[in-house]
Amino acid sequence: MWTPTEEEKYGVVICSFRGSVPQGLVLEIGETVQILEKCEGWYRGVSTKKPNIKGIFPANYIHLKKAIVSNRGQYETVVPLEDSVVTEVTATLQEWASLWKQLYVKHKVDLFYKLRHVMNELIDLRRQLLSGHLTQDQVREVKRHITVRLDWGNEHLGLDLVPRKDFEVVDSDQISVSDLYKMHLSSRQSVQQSTSQVDTMRPRHGETCRMPVPHHFFLSLKSFTYNTIGEDSDVFFSLYDMREGKQISERFLVRLNKNGGPRNPEKIERMCALFTDLSSKDMKRDLYIVAHVIRIGRMLLNDSKKGPAHLHYRRPYGCAVLSILDVLQSLTELKEEKDFVLKVYTCNNESEWAQIHENIIRKSSAKYSAPSASHGLIISLQLLRGDMEQIRRENPIIFNRGLAITRKLGFPDVIMPGDIRNDLYLTLEKGDFERGGKSVQKNIEVTMYVLYADGEILKDCISLGSGEPNRSSYHSFVLYHSNSPRWGEIIKLPIPIDRFRGSHLRFEFRHCSTKDKGEKKLFGFAFSPLMRDDGTTLSDDIHELYVYKCDENSTFNNHALYLGLPCCKEDYNGCPNIPSSLIFQRSTKESFSISTQLSSTKLTQNVDLLALLKWKAFPDRIMDILGRLRHVSGEEIVKFLQDILDTLFVILDENTEKYGLLVFQSLVFIINLLRDIKYFHFRPVMDTYIQKHFAGALAYKELIRCLKWYMDCSAELIRQDHIQEAMRALEYLFKFIVQSRILYSRATCGMEEEQFRSSIQELFQSIRFVLSLDSRNSETLLFTQAALLNSFPTIFDELLQMFTVQEVAEFVRGTLGSMPSTVHIGQSMDVVKLQSIARTVDSRLFSFSESRRILLPVVLHHIHLHLRQQKELLICSGILGSIFSIVKTSSLEADVIEEVEMMVESLLDVLLQTLLTIMSKSHAQEAGEYVSCLLSLLRQMCDTHYQHLLDNFQSKDELKEFLLKIFCVFRNLMKMSVFPRDWMVMRLLTSNIIVTTVQYLSSALHKNFTETDFDFKVWNSYFSLAVLFINQPSLQLEIITSAKKKKILDKYGDMRVMMAYELFSMWQNLGEHKIHFIPGMIGPFLGVTLVPQPEVRNIMIPIFHDMMDWEQRKNGNFKQVEAELIDKLDSMVSEGRGDESYRELFGLLLLEKVEQETWRETGISFVTSVTRLMERLLDYRDCMKGEETENKKIGCTVNLMNFYKSEINKEEMYIRYIHKLCDMHLQAENYTEAAFTLLLYCELLQWEDRPLREFLHYPSQTEWQRKEGLCRKIIHYFNKGKSWEFGIPLCRELACQYESLYDYQSLSWIRKMEASYYDNIMEQQRLEPEFFRVGFYGRKFPFFLRNKEYVCRGHDYERLEAFQQRMLSEFPQAIAMQHPNHPDDAILQCDAQYLQIYAVTPIPDYVDVLQMDRVPDRVKSFYRVNNVRKFRYDRPFHKGPKDKENEFKSLWIERTTLTLTHSLPGISRWFEVERRELVEVSPLENAIQVVENKNQELRALISQYQHKQVHGNINLLSMCLNGVIDAAVNGGIARYQEAFFDKDYIVKHPGDAEKITQLKELMQEQVHVLGVGLAVHEKFVHPEMRPLHKKLIDQFQMMRASLYHEFPSLDKLSPACSGSSTPRGNILASHSPMSPESIKMTHRHSPMNLMGTGRHSSSSLSSHASSEAGNMVMLGDSSMGEAPEDLYHHMQLAYPNPRYQGSVTNVSVLSSTQASPSSSSLSSTHSAPSQMITSAPSSARGSPSLPDKYRHAREMMLLLPTHRDRPSSAMYPAAILENGQLPNFQRALFQQVVGACKPCSDPNLSVAEKGHYSLHFDAFHHPLGDTPPALPARTLRKSPLHPIPASPTSPQSGLDGSNSTLSGSASSGVSSLSESNFGHSSEAPPRTDTMDSMPSQAWNADEDLEPPYLPVHYSLSESAVLDSIKAQPCRSHSAPGCVIPQDPMDPPALPPKPYHPRLPALEHDEGVLLREEADRPRGLHRKASLPPGSIKEEQARMAWEHGRGEQ
Repeated sequence: MWTPTEEEKYGVVICSFRGSVPQGLVLEIGETVQILEKCEGWYRGVSTKKPNIKGIFPANYIHLKKAIVSNRGQYETVVPLEDSVVTEVTATLQEWASLWKQLYVKHKVDLFYKLRHVMNELIDLRRQLLSGHLTQDQVREVKRHITVRLDWGNEHLGLDLVPRKDFEVVDSDQISVSDLYKMHLSSRQSVQQSTSQVDTMRPRHGETCRMPVPHHFFLSLKSFTYNTIGEDSDVFFSLYDMREGKQISERFLVRLNKNGGPRNPEKIERMCALFTDLSSKDMKRDLYIVAHVIRIGRMLLNDSKKGPAHLHYRRPYGCAVLSILDVLQSLTELKEEKDFVLKVYTCNNESEWAQIHENIIRKSSAKYSAPSASHGLIISLQLLRGDMEQIRRENPIIFNRGLAITRKLGFPDVIMPGDIRNDLYLTLEKGDFERGGKSVQKNIEVTMYVLYADGEILKDCISLGSGEPNRSSYHSFVLYHSNSPRWGEIIKLPIPIDRFRGSHLRFEFRHCSTKDKGEKKLFGFAFSPLMRDDGTTLSDDIHELYVYKCDENSTFNNHALYLGLPCCKEDYNGCPNIPSSLIFQRSTKESFSISTQLSSTKLTQNVDLLALLKWKAFPDRIMDILGRLRHVSGEEIVKFLQDILDTLFVILDENTEKYGLLVFQSLVFIINLLRDIKYFHFRPVMDTYIQKHFAGALAYKELIRCLKWYMDCSAELIRQDHIQEAMRALEYLFKFIVQSRILYSRATCGMEEEQFRSSIQELFQSIRFVLSLDSRNSETLLFTQAALLNSFPTIFDELLQMFTVQEVAEFVRGTLGSMPSTVHIGQSMDVVKLQSIARTVDSRLFSFSESRRILLPVVLHHIHLHLRQQKELLICSGILGSIFSIVKTSSLEADVIEEVEMMVESLLDVLLQTLLTIMSKSHAQEAGEYVSCLLSLLRQMCDTHYQHLLDNFQSKDELKEFLLKIFCVFRNLMKMSVFPRDWMVMRLLTSNIIVTTVQYLSSALHKNFTETDFDFKVWNSYFSLAVLFINQPSLQLEIITSAKKKKILDKYGDMRVMMAYELFSMWQNLGEHKIHFIPGMIGPFLGVTLVPQPEVRNIMIPIFHDMMDWEQRKNGNFKQVEAELIDKLDSMVSEGRGDESYRELFGLLLLEKVEQETWRETGISFVTSVTRLMERLLDYRDCMKGEETENKKIGCTVNLMNFYKSEINKEEMYIRYIHKLCDMHLQAENYTEAAFTLLLYCELLQWEDRPLREFLHYPSQTEWQRKEGLCRKIIHYFNKGKSWEFGIPLCRELACQYESLYDYQSLSWIRKMEASYYDNIMEQQRLEPEFFRVGFYGRKFPFFLRNKEYVCRGHDYERLEAFQQRMLSEFPQAIAMQHPNHPDDAILQCDAQYLQIYAVTPIPDYVDVLQMDRVPDRVKSFYRVNNVRKFRYDRPFHKGPKDKENEFKSLWIERTTLTLTHSLPGISRWFEVERRELVEVSPLENAIQVVENKNQELRALISQYQHKQVHGNINLLSMCLNGVIDAAVNGGIARYQEAFFDKDYIVKHPGDAEKITQLKELMQEQVHVLGVGLAVHEKFVHPEMRPLHKKLIDQFQMMRASLYHEFPSLDKLSPACSGSSTPRGNILASHSPMSPESIKMTHRHSPMNLMGTGRHSSSSLSSHASSEAGNMVMLGDSSMGEAPEDLYHHMQLAYPNPRYQGSVTNVSVLSSTQASPSSSSLSSTHSAPSQMITSAPSSARGSPSLPDKYRHAREMMLLLPTHRDRPSSAMYPAAILENGQLPNFQRALFQQVVGACKPCSDPNLSVAEKGHYSLHFDAFHHPLGDTPPALPARTLRKSPLHPIPASPTSPQSGLDGSNSTLSGSASSGVSSLSESNFGHSSEAPPRTDTMDSMPSQAWNADEDLEPPYLPVHYSLSESAVLDSIKAQPCRSHSAPGCVIPQDPMDPPALPPKPYHPRLPALEHDEGVLLREEADRPRGLHRKASLPPGSIKEEQARMAWEHGRGEQ
């Protein structure tokens, strides 16, 4: 049975629980739980992390803790009963844990490790606190360490600052805002201190004045390494001040044995001392640690004979020094012991022993020497700070080591009252002794005893040094052979105080003989008493003592015998009558000097002080004695403080009249002495004296009288020093007065009470009199008043002992009120006055409510005056802070309401004014102080206060002014961030006070300023404040941790919601005045609705409907609301505000409201367009802020820009986005697009002089100027983008303007610019881009792309594969679709991204230009790919049953035409598809188009040769003719004949009769054209190429014969062909090189391929319209049913060389020119569909593949490999003989052609690809046609030949033909035989122009003119190659390159040799050329051994001979 728990309420999880039982609560180790019920070993409760989920958990998993339970029952709260610091550490560590891991993720490794260290320290410190074994001091210290670390971590992690008091977190509810502010400040300072100097901070709570911190040196002797002494030794350490030349500390003595260890075995590891009480001043002195080493043994160290072994002498050995200044820095930083080695030096001359340390310091090296290098003392030092108690507490281990406390000579800076000392320090200075008849000087030893008056030797009263016990006698060290020894040895005499009087010192002098028995012989003595006869102690001075002769027999038993003698000269003067018959005779020539220093708190050396204490002995000298007291040192006075005070008051009682004033002055002197920091600690002694020992019951009368007299004199006296001193001593004078009165009252039972009271009142009148004097002209009076005001607050506590609180308060009020106002006194007095008020407020008096009622008005009056004049603001704020602090602590009292009322009346207005002034000057600290004061006041105010405040305003103007001020201050408070970001507690409290205040004030605003008295300014101020409040960063709870959020919500709730409700209700109260805030408040309110708080949004969004409604009522529309909302929405969303849920909520709420309105249609339209705008804006923002690609950003911007223009017509926003888009284009280097974008703005402007305002980066200027500037910029961008044709119209437009203004300079400039553009068009190389269609399907795409299709203009050199990779990298989540079919709804609506990509062909608009014969190809090239809006792609398919014999009968083309929204290029690189049209092209129509295109191509080419536009070389014509004739002979046209001229076909398709006729006519026309072509060929053919010409004639006859029956008109041959057969004609014919059975997979740029159109069909007879099948794989076999195996066999035949056999299956031919796959029966190739996208190489055009159902063996798709293993070779289209050899003529031709090839490296190819060959034919290029590169390569080969620019996307060449199977090859995007393995240049220089861009007349083959292009060099030297292409770099082409012999007058046009000899179709063991090439060293291919001409001729000759030999 579950029962509620009584005690077990709170616990910590000590083992994780997985909640594996029903109702189980999942718990992690370390979580805390609140327990509600228990049952048989189980608890039921909640985790404090998730307080809403209840569950059960095992009791033994929980460690119970004591807790306080409040509100027992269902809603009870439990607070753990543990130290708040422990709780804080626990919570903080949990918060840090997650942040700490993030540091590692963000690579902040340094902070990561530091924080880990701090966290471990905190865990350890927490453990110590919980252990409960610490003392109170230790607990305090541990807490200090904890808070320092907590604050440090919070600071570095960017968490909130925690305000603390005494290490514990303060509750902001319990203290005033001013105190909270101060705590924040002190916490911030402690954090900064801990950060800069961690752990050195000492909190100084409650310290009244700054005490000097004493320093201490801890010294420990580790060892004395030596090897020379071999005797016991004493080492004396002391501190020595080099500048003063004296020792400043006692000596520390270490006694060592001869082995260097301590003589006392107990001292091992304990040879340490603490040199104490060094002041900061001492630390700056030139201090040294000096170590003197005294050995104890024989007289001479190395002479065993000198002196007997049993006698040991103290002998000087050596000295070592260490400079403290040198090591201080390291000691300060280290904070632990550090070792040092002190080298020990010996003295060269013993007589200078006393100065050895000085000599070593001065480095007087002649006077000392080092006995050995390893000789030294090893010591460790540590610097400690603080008083001795603190040192003992912090370093207990040091004190456990038997530490020797080594004190300073004399008193420390601060003398503590309990510090009792009685030490006399005696220094043995020097002696001068006679030789005494000896031949050598003496070895003198001094022995000293301390004797009492009775002659007894005092035991243990001599100390040689700390660390060793005291002794009864002292033996000095002996200096060898010295009659004038200098010792300089300090001995401490700690003589008991009771034995001091009457004691004396006796010094005995002995000579230590080294001969005989070595005894010590006494020869004299000296003595000195310790006290003089007058009772003073021996003075601190050097005393020269008389030496008296004596011997060993002399007896000192009767000390009276010598004590009567004079001890020194001063003593002798005092007793002149000394009998000469005494037994002791003085030795006049000998003397002995000592010096003494007394450090005693009991004895005095001062005669004046002694005289005062014994005043009764000199009654007549009292006046003098009292006067001389001033000259006694402070140390002496504090030592005898009680005795002196007693004496003074006895004297006062003795004769008040006579001595009263002198005693008063003496008392003032002593009191002021205790104000000195050195004696400050004696104040408690004084207090104790007054309370317990003071007995002057009558003294008060005289003290009051003297004090009043001083006050009254202050107006007249010029010197007022003594008055000022009396004022400073006021506190203690009053203490004496009050105590004296109490004593008197006690003794007399309260007699003379009235007299006392009246005397005090009179005294106060005198005080007021002094303060009321005008001190502006008297500096002395000013100081007197200042001294009085400073001391005045200190007397309150004394007065309270005698008077009631009200009486004292009245005294004080009168005094404070007597001060002149701030106007009549100087600034310094102002400060003093305020400080006095501040101390009054801080005094105990002010804590009584009775006194506050009296004092508060006068205090507030003074503060009010200062604030009005903006004077001493910091002091005033301090006073106010104290007042609020006191009021807060006593806020339960009823009187407080009255006090707050007073403060509101006096301060509120002036506080607001002050704050506004301060904020305008941005004084942060002052602002913080006053803000905290204002908030304190507002927090104390309750309903009645607000009611009184608002009622007290005389007029509405006053109220308005007040409201404006307070709203302004609140706004500034939020805008200026007066409190730093991490002061979260302060910021939240501020917000809470503001929202409370606003709630009180809003009612007044509504009541007074709504109806007739509506005031826009106040309302606007209110709304601005509310908006700012809700948007405050500190209130955005969504971005903070859940624990912190819960804490804030529990304490304050969500203040944004409170303010939003307030704002909404005030808006509703406005009524008809709402219209004043439209559109001004739309932006601010929109900002509020964008706050991510659902409730705020729900409250505020309906306000927009309200605004629309009010504007609709007033204007009949809501245009202003619409415009402003759109404008502000744009800027706010782009700043990062708003989200998808906001968009939905906005639409939902407003549509709901608008539905009920009469204007619902316009409203719904507006709301819909705004939500659509939001959708686009959110997309735009996500693109911009993410790591998105340029394409996405540009697309997004275009989308948004178009929306602004077309849908909501916001011109300004539209123009803004134009510029944003332009900047993006420039960044991406899309200069043409940037120009088109700017053109949009330019078109909005007119050529007018209308002035335009400043906008964006444009200055204010006229419209004409702006348009001109834009035009110039656009022209510049078109130039950079090489789109000169677009720039020229603008040049003309500008020229027209300049001409109309007669601005000829500008006109000249623009005309030159235009001319240069024409030059550029003709001369500069331009690349034709590819175009790609992209479909974006799926809901995961951004809105502007979702389920749309676009056509994109590719980058330079970009092919399909590269484009596809780019798109997939831009959309990494996208899936590439592998088919071209339109996607279904499932894909369109799915939550994914699908991309469908294939290449498309542009359909140019400017067809006329392209059909003009004489237009240069460079011009046509531009019009083929620019201003294009339509694109198409073809898909071949079979309709009906497929004819096995002739597939062309059923092969149809599905042609899709895409129309875009805008032409390309435009403002973007891609545009959306607006319309798609799908048509089917019949096989017959396809055939017509193919033949027609080929005819046009032939005509154009022949025309060029006839007009000699093409330079001598006719390779191009040869190839074109060969391709057409060969294909026609070998079945190309025959297939068409079979398919369409068949009777069955004609019968079945009666409607096609006209088309069949058209096809016949075209074929007939082709025969005529070929005839003309052969005639031209005959004219120009080179003699060596005659066999080829003969072969063409023979084949042409065969072709004509095959068509004879169809076309009777063909029986008449073309004149060029007739009679041209040669004897070898039949041989040529018999080879049948292009039989239908052979494979035709030749690359379209292979040697046998025609140089046809760059755009159209892939078969010689395929129609112009069917030219788009670019991505289809072309299978080149015309046999109908051949299986794939046969196909593979043919491929192997084509590659007899085994090195190619591995990759043949991968060979495919793709048309990057969109050539049609449909081949007629005349074509020996047909096409099968290729794989889409992924399998297509980058050079291929992507067009859709056939569906599976259309596939068969003949059309089998060759799966193209991926980029890495894609083949780049295709087979050479020659007839393969049985032995795999080529026919001779073809071999010769092949050799010629291959010669024109040169290697090319493709940077895009992998290593695998580079194994293949590619033939690039550059020997000659088609003059008009623009053929594409053969590879996806971007490389431009450095060819010496003039390139023809090849564009893979040109829609139509100059010849309008095609690269077809008719011409013997399938059109392909892959070149045969990749040369990339030659490692040629991989750079991609810009393309050069084509040859035909020159005027046609320049190309006269008959004239030996210098060609307009650079001459062709046929050299193997690369330099020649490079030189020739500098002007025209070209991109890689695979243009045809057959070499044709030229006229003899022309230079030979043989191609350069290939860099590599391998040829795919030739065996290596055959052919001379190959053998020769193989024999050549390959490394020398750059050097030419033959002149260029001879190399070419030799190459051609060998090729031809080789061909003949083979034949």
